[in-house]
Amino acid sequence: MSFINYNDKELNFKIVYYGSPLSGKTTSLKYLHQKRGGKPGDKLNVETGTERTLFFDFVPFFLSEVNGYKTRFHLYTVPGQVLYDDSRRLILKGVDGIIFVVDSRVEKMDANLRSLENLKTNLKEEGLAFDQIPILFQYNKRDLPHTANLEALRKLINPQKLPEIETVAIKGEGVFEAFKQIAKAVMKDQAKPS
Repeated sequence: MSFINYNDKELNFKIVYYGSPLSGKTTSLKYLHQKRGGKPGDKLNVETGTERTLFFDFVPFFLSEVNGYKTRFHLYTVPGQVLYDDSRRLILKGVDGIIFVVDSRVEKMDANLRSLENLKTNLKEEGLAFDQIPILFQYNKRDLPHTANLEALRKLINPQKLPEIETVAIKGEGVFEAFKQIAKAVMKDQAKPS
């Protein structure tokens, strides 16, 4: 959950990018890191030969101020492979919002659905309900051939009609907009009375 750093006057929020292997999670974070003029030392990234993220990516990101406090977002990605499920659960601890990155290619629908079910299971194990945390679906790779029809994606992946956005992360299209949308949802959720 979010925390307040009174000394530095910061509100800190944690957003996790979740999804199947190579869906665009790391590419989205790389784009955001570049967009904000980040320096190499303020981004942590662990890459392997077959899957870019072995453990996680982390990018700190400032967005705006609220009542004199800076809002700082800690952005993480989970590893796409199921064999790193313990890492996925660890990264979900204290999460305030999730961007679920969907690989829009038709042949990746099974992988997307498995990853979505894994997210629901891991949230439950952390004592969180899927429908009680801000979640945004980022339909990525919309520029590639053989992508699923948007209506079919909605029916299959997002029947709850949660917020969604189409992206092409490799070009940065829609990535910052997706982040801004989840950031606003997280801050709005935090402002709700307990």
